[in-house]
Amino acid sequence: MNVSTIGIDLAKNVFQVHGVDAHGEVVIVRKLRRAQVIAFFTKIPPCLVGMEACATGHHWARELAKLGHTVRLLPPVYVKAYVKRSKNDAADAAAICEAVTRPSMRFVPIKTQEQQAALAVHRTRDLLIGQRTQLINALRAHLAELGLVAELGRDGLAKLAGIVSNEESAASLPPVMRHALQVVLDQLAALGQQIGQLDRAIAAQHNASDVSRRLESIPGIGMIGATAIAATVTDPSAFKTGRDLAAWIGLVPRQHSTGGKEKLGGISKQGDRYLRRLLVVGATAVVRQARLHPEKYPWIIKLLAKKPAKVVAIAVANKTARIAWAIMSKGGTYRPPVLAAAA
Repeated sequence: MNVSTIGIDLAKNVFQVHGVDAHGEVVIVRKLRRAQVIAFFTKIPPCLVGMEACATGHHWARELAKLGHTVRLLPPVYVKAYVKRSKNDAADAAAICEAVTRPSMRFVPIKTQEQQAALAVHRTRDLLIGQRTQLINALRAHLAELGLVAELGRDGLAKLAGIVSNEESAASLPPVMRHALQVVLDQLAALGQQIGQLDRAIAAQHNASDVSRRLESIPGIGMIGATAIAATVTDPSAFKTGRDLAAWIGLVPRQHSTGGKEKLGGISKQGDRYLRRLLVVGATAVVRQARLHPEKYPWIIKLLAKKPAKVVAIAVANKTARIAWAIMSKGGTYRPPVLAAAA
């Protein structure tokens, strides 16, 4: 069978395959069960295989690459433009087959198992932190119904926990309610231990990664952010400039320009939401430090005089992403700019 390009629409159980020859003629249109995929591609001569960078995409890319195929992962949003008329699995596979051959198409680097494992630790930690926040909010809400409130933060939480756990202070609580809230506290304690274990695992990843340690030298990037960037941005050369990385993360203005008139809106929020959140949170801390030590961050102080703090934080996060790209691409660590001496 003379096949030059194959587009495969991934799924949980049923995969759609669309293949063309060197002249663009359709030679394969069929469905495959999950267990049939490897056997099918083993019989196909090495060719270009395109698939969307969605769930299980990196796994199948690695497996098909072992068989000698050239595999390309495409962002799903870039494939959408090639779907003809109604959307279905066959149309998606045909669109992928067409899109993967476009010379201007951008592809997603294939992650290794180690990189995906590192990101799994981050995602699990983030999930547990979200669950911990839900439990804390539930505890506060239930006690507030009885007029028991406390200040925000750890001290306030400790005060509320003491009300539930202490025999004397808990006398004002109905026994059934106290039992239910004690379950919440037990769950909070268990989550704290599990999050601590994941923090130690991330610390081990950080210490073992030269790139991660160099990224940590950038203001606004800590151990969590450094390991997340190192595991997510597998190939910095895929971005021509630091601005391309910032745009991929979604830290550049959304454009709606036409007729020579430039219209810029809020940030695009494209790319990896987790990385964007880490960078913005880190940038917010840098802005706070700039207010305390204006002599170290004069450019941030100038921005604060003209723009709201949240807008300035996005600008700082954008610059942080650019610096991260430069360090990953060219090596070295962050060097603070030399400030001009006062006259």
